[in-house]
Amino acid sequence: MMKVEVVENGVQATDTIKSLEASGFGKENIYIFAHDENRSENLTEATETGGMGFKEQGFFDSIGNMFKSRGDELRSKFESLGLSKQEAEQYEMELDKGRLVLVATDEK
Repeated sequence: MMKVEVVENGVQATDTIKSLEASGFGKENIYIFAHDENRSENLTEATETGGMGFKEQGFFDSIGNMFKSRGDELRSKFESLGLSKQEAEQYEMELDKGRLVLVATDEK
């Protein structure tokens, strides 16, 4: 099971996380994406949600992302969570607009 939500800001993200938790998703399986890497990290830390590490992406994808543009890195992370290439591109465009994308998954 997977659910993807697009929100405008951190307040909406917090409300959406609470809703996702009420639907049965664990915080460790909810991922927040922002185009700005610092914003993404700060929101992940503040909301105590899951981070995208080796476990979620795999070792080689994690290393490869160090050499990619931010857009390519984000699309790769979306795909590693189970989104299709087309969905990853669609949600990356939402990030380009300054929005946040939350992806909730079953435990991997």
